[in-house]
Amino acid sequence: MIASPPGSSRRYLLLPARIEGRGNRRLAAPVCEHLSVMLLAEVVEVWGAVAGTRSRKDKVARLAACLEQMEAGEVAVGATYLAGQVRQERLGVGWRTVADLAVPPAEEPSLRLGDVDAVLDDVAAAAGSGSQAARRQALERLFAAATADEQRFLQGLVLGELRQGALAGVVAQAIAAAWQVPEPDVRRALMLHADLGAVAEAARSGGGQALRAFRLTLFRALAPMLAHTSVTVGDALAGLDAAAVDYKLDGARVQAHRRGDEIRVYTRNLRDVTARSGEVVAAVAALDVKAVLLDGEVIALRADGRPQPFQDTMSRFGTQADAQRAGKQLVLTPFFFDCLHLDGADLLDAPTSERIAALERVVPVEHRVPRVVVSDVDAAEAVLAEALRRGHEGVMVKALDAPYEAGRRGAAWRKVKPAHTLDLVVLAAEWGSGRRRGWLSNLHLGARDPDGGFVMLGKTFKGMTDAMLTWQTQRLLESEISRDGHIVHVRPELVVEVAFDGVQTSSRYPGGVALRFARVKRYREDKATAEADTIDLVRALRDSPLTSG
Repeated sequence: MIASPPGSSRRYLLLPARIEGRGNRRLAAPVCEHLSVMLLAEVVEVWGAVAGTRSRKDKVARLAACLEQMEAGEVAVGATYLAGQVRQERLGVGWRTVADLAVPPAEEPSLRLGDVDAVLDDVAAAAGSGSQAARRQALERLFAAATADEQRFLQGLVLGELRQGALAGVVAQAIAAAWQVPEPDVRRALMLHADLGAVAEAARSGGGQALRAFRLTLFRALAPMLAHTSVTVGDALAGLDAAAVDYKLDGARVQAHRRGDEIRVYTRNLRDVTARSGEVVAAVAALDVKAVLLDGEVIALRADGRPQPFQDTMSRFGTQADAQRAGKQLVLTPFFFDCLHLDGADLLDAPTSERIAALERVVPVEHRVPRVVVSDVDAAEAVLAEALRRGHEGVMVKALDAPYEAGRRGAAWRKVKPAHTLDLVVLAAEWGSGRRRGWLSNLHLGARDPDGGFVMLGKTFKGMTDAMLTWQTQRLLESEISRDGHIVHVRPELVVEVAFDGVQTSSRYPGGVALRFARVKRYREDKATAEADTIDLVRALRDSPLTSG
């Protein structure tokens, strides 16, 4: 039996499962507070098999077969674990805590999904004096009941090392396959309710009808719609008779929800930053509406209207203390570019033109992203030139007839930035020498593989200030997972924006491509690794005459 942390009335029974043929498990006694019969070991086995195959079809089939075997009370947990995620928003557990457990593994698997989830619930709930010790004690007992394979899986799960946006997408496909529901219904439910486990449970219990019952809900943050990259505005406009061309602001993505006098502000990663977003709250409170959901950016501007450096804007979205210090000297200006709900009407499925009209009805021009509707390349080039002249980084080209595809990189949005940059993931770093001795300097850069994981495509130590070197050394050591001589391997969780002069074919790296003259532009802590650019995009840039080496 695992005792719960101090202050909790729950206890967890870790009982060996009696398995009498596949799909015919019986419990020796109730586990936690709901029925859970699937062993964690089964999920670990399937997860390992999925991680070891490149065939998306095989991944989906394996995941679907596992999901089908789950009972009603454990589907939400199991689907989430298969995606390499925990259900709890924040566990408050660092790498050192888990790395120092050193608990001998169990010889036989006995942990059920409900056991694990219940312990992690209490780990997440621990607070106040003694909370760290309580978390550690609970984890020690959990790991003591786990086999060696389960311990490795749990370590990755707790530390977020298993998270892959691509894998979550494969699990979504598996949910559709497991319970024979339309895949678009699963995707839409996830768009409206980002909890993968809740969507899986709805698919199992109510099929497509339950999935279609999900609705946009104010104060439940939506995953934002993302854009593909085009090299030129001509490429972005291909196939469109007309399009909206927005300035691409170098700010922080925000989503503002209002009902009556209540207002909440969320980041692109769905974090609530209302307390740090006074200017956004004030702008939304001044609107003549009863209820609204707006998508936009906040940015710090200089007196001449040109943008401050991106890092200055992001300082308002760090810790509360950082935000308070920055707030005394830094004023943010919100600019909205989309309206997803207005006074009782959901606009997600409305065409861009209709959402623009709704936005323009309620948001004053000083809080709207500059936008021009164009029908030819010359007009779009003029908008791009003016955006660059004003210090912004490019434009967004948007099809006027497209819906808002929350949580997806929709083809209807195209970003165009003259400076060649990619959002990549730091996979490792090397200790510097000479003047950089004592700092982690040379970064190993990876592009996202749509089938899961990351593909290394080069290294860089260029573009780093002393302040950046100091910060990245501390941050990367916190994410360390192993060392190989002077190389520190880290959890793939930091996104870095890298400028480059071109892409060339290379046999040196597994992706077959490498960046020419890569240099760090900035870190993007506001972006998840699931939003990093893909290896497919890098290969496409290699084949473009404007970026090929």
